[in-house]
Amino acid sequence: MRRKITYPLVALGVLGSSLVVASPALAHGYVSTPPSRQALCASGAVADCGPIQFEPQSVEAPKGSQACDGGVAQWSVLSDESRNWPAKSVGTSVTFTWVLTARHRTADFVYYIDGAKVATFDGGNAQPDAVVSHTVDLSKFPGRQKVLAVWNIGDTANAFYNCVDLNVGGGSSSTPTTSPTTTAPTAAPSATATSAAPTATATGGSSSSWAPGVSYKTGEVVTYQGKRYQCRQSHTAINSWEPSIYTLALWLPL
Repeated sequence: MRRKITYPLVALGVLGSSLVVASPALAHGYVSTPPSRQALCASGAVADCGPIQFEPQSVEAPKGSQACDGGVAQWSVLSDESRNWPAKSVGTSVTFTWVLTARHRTADFVYYIDGAKVATFDGGNAQPDAVVSHTVDLSKFPGRQKVLAVWNIGDTANAFYNCVDLNVGGGSSSTPTTSPTTTAPTAAPSATATSAAPTATATGGSSSSWAPGVSYKTGEVVTYQGKRYQCRQSHTAINSWEPSIYTLALWLPL
């Protein structure tokens, strides 16, 4: 009996090639670590975020905004300072990691604090990798800071916006590999993801249950709804990126 395989609408260059696949919602990119505000919403660390919790990668707006929501009313929760967004304690050198679920040609990535440009990384108008990391020196900005991370697209007039709340100088300079401790909603698989959660083995045999908020590396094996999958692209899992949805883009059925 032939195995039925689904193809989501996302282009992720996995295993050295581009797979044209689909997504349940428009998908582009977001900062996964340290967790951006939309990443916190997607992982469940911050509740009652509205639709952004299901598509953290979709905060797209015309270039030039200095707002966490890009000036788009649909994502206005991201600019609500009354929510007391949790700040991640980091050192003075911080590595920001983007997960790009549709890899647009890139003009540059720019980081701001209070409207001041802190760092720029030229994209060369080329298609980026599915996971992009930048190390930024924040030694001149100690204490609690809100970093605006902007991905300026090279072939459109738009950009993608993320705000990342940090306590600079308040902890290790290394970027965490998982999102904050969260408990998956009842609609997701029954599992609890924590920053100390073990990752699955990549050599077969036993495997852990897939859970949102866990960072998976290429080759790791998980179990989801009674089936086993092997990770094809390193990423931090969120609700709506279950293995059964992102088959072939992120996961290979075993």
